[in-house]
Amino acid sequence: MKISVVIPIYNERENIPGLYRELLRVLSILKQDYEIIFVDDGSTDSSVDILKELKATNPNIKILSLDRNYGLSTAISAGIEKAQGDIIITIDGDLQNDTGDIPKLLGYIHQGYDVVSGWRKNRKDPLVKKFSSKIANFIRNKLTSEDIKDSACMLKAYKKEYI
Repeated sequence: MKISVVIPIYNERENIPGLYRELLRVLSILKQDYEIIFVDDGSTDSSVDILKELKATNPNIKILSLDRNYGLSTAISAGIEKAQGDIIITIDGDLQNDTGDIPKLLGYIHQGYDVVSGWRKNRKDPLVKKFSSKIANFIRNKLTSEDIKDSACMLKAYKKEYI
């Protein structure tokens, strides 16, 4: 079973090396075939150069470069479209998500869940953004009768056939 990890990147040159190192550590523990798809969403810093350096050392890395900043949804959609894995994992490029949670998500997928959503326990956002997000999640959960703590969290796992 192949895993595709899709990571949107926008001016993340400072975060890419640490994210990649942690992701590689987790993927090596899983011992599964994988690909890492970095989607550069029109970065204006040296993010693409750093990604190219990583790709030169790892044939499992794919880089998609969008010609301008289209936004998170477009970047994720482009990465998912390119993904060849049976399971697709999305994760933020800004270190808001813990790569160590990936095995937990995969555990739920292997138990039969089709989609699994993570949540940001120690969110690195301004208080106003955290508060408005809590309100939005509360309203969303009331309307849908679901119990998703952080629907905007990028850390998710999907069976490919359900995307």
